[in-house]
Amino acid sequence: MNPVGGGGGASVQQVIAMRDAMLEKSRLLKELQQGQQAQSPVPTDAPAQGGGFGDSLKDALSSVNDAQQRSSAATEAYARGETQDVAKVMLARQEAGVAFEATLQVRNKLLSAYQEIMRMGV
Repeated sequence: MNPVGGGGGASVQQVIAMRDAMLEKSRLLKELQQGQQAQSPVPTDAPAQGGGFGDSLKDALSSVNDAQQRSSAATEAYARGETQDVAKVMLARQEAGVAFEATLQVRNKLLSAYQEIMRMGV
């Protein structure tokens, strides 16, 4: 049986790096939102760059779903006795929880933005 601290260091570092990336993206989104409030509206005839918002959202939701499936598979493998590494199971569950929580926060921000747009007078 592996000790709790052994072999899981890279996974913990990955979770920390993912958390830092989410915090950085959140900070950038806040800066972007503040910058857009200070600027005039963007012309609507500008061509879309890249895959678009819908594709980005779909990719993000897919990665959250993958994290939840990995978590579920790790939990089931531990319950069946196929793995003895509790640290990896708990790390997978935490990763899925953080990913879901981040998705929930994005949904809340999108809903808030939608409600604000609906309150605007045209």
